[in-house]
Amino acid sequence: MSERGRCPPSWEDETCLGSIRPSVKGIYEVRACHTAAAVSATFDEPNLVSCAGLVPVLRLAERAGLHEAAQQRVRLPAAAGSAAANAGAKIASVVAGMVAGADSIDDLGMIRHGALPELFGGIRAPSTPGTFLRGFTWGNVRQLDAVARETLIGLSRHAPVLPGADSYAFLDVDSTISRVYGYAKQGAEYGYTRVRGLHPLLATLSTPIAAPVIAGTRLRRGSAGSAKGAAGLVAEAITTARAAGATGIVLARMDSAFDNHAVVATCIRAGVRFSITTKQTRPVRAAIEAMDPAGWVPVAYPQAIYDEDSGQWISDAEIAETTCTAFQSRRKSERVTVRLIVRRVKDKNVAPGQGELFTAWRYHAFITDSTLELVQAEKQHREHAIIEQVNADLKDSALAHVPSGSFAANAAWLALAAIAHNLTRAAGCLASLFHARARTGTLRRQLTTLPARITRRSRRITLRLPINWPHRNAFSGLFTATHGPPHKA
Repeated sequence: MSERGRCPPSWEDETCLGSIRPSVKGIYEVRACHTAAAVSATFDEPNLVSCAGLVPVLRLAERAGLHEAAQQRVRLPAAAGSAAANAGAKIASVVAGMVAGADSIDDLGMIRHGALPELFGGIRAPSTPGTFLRGFTWGNVRQLDAVARETLIGLSRHAPVLPGADSYAFLDVDSTISRVYGYAKQGAEYGYTRVRGLHPLLATLSTPIAAPVIAGTRLRRGSAGSAKGAAGLVAEAITTARAAGATGIVLARMDSAFDNHAVVATCIRAGVRFSITTKQTRPVRAAIEAMDPAGWVPVAYPQAIYDEDSGQWISDAEIAETTCTAFQSRRKSERVTVRLIVRRVKDKNVAPGQGELFTAWRYHAFITDSTLELVQAEKQHREHAIIEQVNADLKDSALAHVPSGSFAANAAWLALAAIAHNLTRAAGCLASLFHARARTGTLRRQLTTLPARITRRSRRITLRLPINWPHRNAFSGLFTATHGPPHKA
């Protein structure tokens, strides 16, 4: 108990209960160091900030060109009045709030607390970005999508967000449901999940050694089909991926909702390989039944896989492949010859005491033009599930709510959430190897929402950070990278 910062080793002194004190049963427990009467709280310190990590993160955003692209690209209609002015400052304010953890318009006020306005110029009150977003049209949303793409490209030049993309990269596309509870939100409807909400579509970009960044977003009505607008989003995401450094092989991975000719044709035209779960149509079932029984290869998964159809975990399966022609109902020039790779698992009998009369199988198939060998191609297709982590990260931060009653404002909010996600991911890549793949919630807790006190001397500002902060090396790496000469990834 003699360590620095702890209370004197006197358990009987009630004015200092001790940070660790043995209970009646001899179990040590954490206790307050002082009685309640000896502690008070006041809100009168003008030099404190609660989100010191925004300093290097917004410096990185500036280097990536967020402010300049937003100011040049986003042009609200004249009917918006004064809300259309200073688009760059308002967009940067929203992104900064999202990086710090804001998930509603009111929460954007957290970047105006304490001494943060002394560190950043142009911070707007929450009502100002709120009015700004409500003035958006769908055309303005598309302008903001262009800002998001340019920012990601800029981040790829100043941070190692996509190491190895010049050799191999993955483009994953998926949709999710953002649940809403009010009836005043435009476009909120019941969809295939029987949940009332909006239906965002995401495209993420990753490599075998890099966590995903968001290459494109699209907000749809809640009742929209999963593949609505997917072909256009895939085309834009491929262009963004190439500009961001994915100059090697790109594999587009999707689930069965995107098994259509428009998506596959888009991939083929762009020179991108595809790996798409296919529906169990009659031609697919016939191709599976025609497979050679001796061609099945047993595989054992190092980690069990949850099977949604049966609600069980599986750790072994068998895989095989054949060649088939996809989209046979279309004209001959539009048909595509693909590899059909099939995974089958035993349909386990859950009835107690009942033996197995014969082996029953459940089949999961996908089509691909990948040139990898069978086992590796099947493994890479299963790793498409990595996009679910991005969905979870967004819903754990800015997309926890869709804040406006205006559909265009919510679509703009989605695009801004993508920018904040990519910015947070880039900051983690500059901090350390661990933070390069950590969840964005972890990055906020360890790097962004870091308290500090501002001191001034000789026209210089110093951030006085907590002593013994466990992630000081990672924060120092991020701060040095963003305040030194520009880093070229």
